[in-house]
Amino acid sequence: EVQLVESGGGLVQPGGSLRLSCAASGFVISNVDMTWVRQAPGKGPEWVSSISSGVAGTFYADSVKGRFTISRDNAKNTVYLQMNSLNAEDTAVYYCAKAPISRWYIRDYWGQGTQVTVSS
Repeated sequence: EVQLVESGGGLVQPGGSLRLSCAASGFVISNVDMTWVRQAPGKGPEWVSSISSGVAGTFYADSVKGRFTISRDNAKNTVYLQMNSLNAEDTAVYYCAKAPISRWYIRDYWGQGTQVTVSS
């Protein structure tokens, strides 16, 4: 059974950092494109970042470019999102998705999510 389990969220001060993890089971992440999505309270979902299974590389939303880094550890079958220089606008539930960048919005592809709160 395909399963995605996000972890690493929590409360952090503005300017701080967090690393989110997405532990995958039921498939091999090296064979598929993976994506991070976030949703703030009362707002629609927002695409954050994607990583290609091939040579295309990594892609970022303008709102996080230069601050966030997506990566994968194939030996651990885990995808990561390193988040630096966090601000209040980054507060959201963050979801890992077994989805390419062109289909990030399909909720059935997401995990259960992990809460990130940026506040002083």
